[in-house]
Amino acid sequence: MSSVLYDVPGPATRRRERIGSVVAGLLVLALLGAGAWYAAGRGVFEPERWAVLHDPPMGQSAADVWRSLLVTGLGATLRAAALAAPLALLLGLLLAVLRTTRIASLRWIATAVIELFRGLPVLLVMLFALLAFGWDAFSAVVFGLVVYNMAIIAEIVRAGLAALPKGQTEAGLAVGLSRSQTLRIVLLPQALRMMLPSLVAQLVVLLKDSSLGFIVGYEELLKTIQNNTYFFGNASLVALFAVGAGVYLLVNITLSQLALRLQGRSRRTAAPAVVTAPVADGASGAPHITP
Repeated sequence: MSSVLYDVPGPATRRRERIGSVVAGLLVLALLGAGAWYAAGRGVFEPERWAVLHDPPMGQSAADVWRSLLVTGLGATLRAAALAAPLALLLGLLLAVLRTTRIASLRWIATAVIELFRGLPVLLVMLFALLAFGWDAFSAVVFGLVVYNMAIIAEIVRAGLAALPKGQTEAGLAVGLSRSQTLRIVLLPQALRMMLPSLVAQLVVLLKDSSLGFIVGYEELLKTIQNNTYFFGNASLVALFAVGAGVYLLVNITLSQLALRLQGRSRRTAAPAVVTAPVADGASGAPHITP
């Protein structure tokens, strides 16, 4: 399949690409080997440093350690993200609609809200809710995640609406729909389908930002790892943080793969189907495109 912007690479270009890929792969392997050698020199792979995962000290069992990480820590992380994500999506969608409205006052208010919360660090918003409002740690974390991510989601949806052809709006108005009906029935479904991978990617960011909750005292996964490290000693630091990193990677990679699958599905759904009209014997059928 030829590219619109570039010519199909020839044999020499493909050979250079293969050589570059091999060199880059060898470089990555060398860096990983150097990192492993340095870690081994620091005693990272000593068995006693990993004993906390299968034979922990202090009279605890391995089940207690894993339960604290996967049930208590990860459960708290997912609970905050599960509450913040739909609220951020709903409020972000509302802000995007208000920012594109023809009422100037509502448009200015929505723009001010988006620019304000998009420019504030998530941790600052969490601390403000904790100290100024006197909320508990869970509410402060959810508040920070919602107000920051709703601003980003609003911009994502607005970009999707702006990317649609103007003829979509004109077509909706031409068939007798009002502007609000055109937005709800015609424009928003297309914009959300188009920006769905970006929305899922933003939810990955939301999940990762929940780790900032340990600073405000919320016992999510990172805070649980820190508490276990204090209890079992610094020797368990590497093993516990390795498990935490693996859990974050697994959850985020799963969400990223979901975004890729949704992107591929939306492309297949939006692609026109080509059918051939029946013609008389001896004639060639002309392709017809049906949406």
